[in-house]
Amino acid sequence: MKIDLNNLGKRYNREWIFRNLNFQFYPNKHYAITGPNGSGKSTLIQIIAGSTTHNEGEIFYRESEKKIEPENIFKKISFVAPYLDLVEEMTLTEFFSFHQKMKGWIANIDTKEIIALLSLEKSSYKQLRYFSSGMKQRVKLAQAIFSDVSVVLLDEPLTNLDDAGISLYHSLIKNYCNNRLLIISSNDKNEYSFCEEIIEMMKYK
Repeated sequence: MKIDLNNLGKRYNREWIFRNLNFQFYPNKHYAITGPNGSGKSTLIQIIAGSTTHNEGEIFYRESEKKIEPENIFKKISFVAPYLDLVEEMTLTEFFSFHQKMKGWIANIDTKEIIALLSLEKSSYKQLRYFSSGMKQRVKLAQAIFSDVSVVLLDEPLTNLDDAGISLYHSLIKNYCNNRLLIISSNDKNEYSFCEEIIEMMKYK
């Protein structure tokens, strides 16, 4: 998928977070949105995901040169962020099975295999409310990365992860994100060191 940002701007009350942002995201490439706290990087990735509206400018989504209407973009995008919650009343298996029915997994993988890759086999039938913060983050990453979508959006993806979780993150990116558009919002180089292009939000103040 290709995503075009044309003169994009976002404000809260009278304060502009960013303005005049022009950028093109191309299929199968990896991008990072960087900047200090409050620079608008999380806001931008939320706008791209369609979960927050912008105040000026336009966004165009195209797949195989066919325009995708904004109200349908959720079918093509997966999104992970520390402030997004899981359905904690579900067990891990229930949660993944429910998600699979909604969006489906990428080819040649199933829920049981995903749980094994996350090293969470012993917690397959445990409610998510009893997971540690690091375990929940693994689940969020898997939900996004293994979804059958064209675009993967990750906001601060290493939040709450230990060394083993960080290693898992890089393995998942390397093995399952090469043929999709990947956009990461972060100010931690360990989260986006593999990205090919960087958007510095301070340029759009």
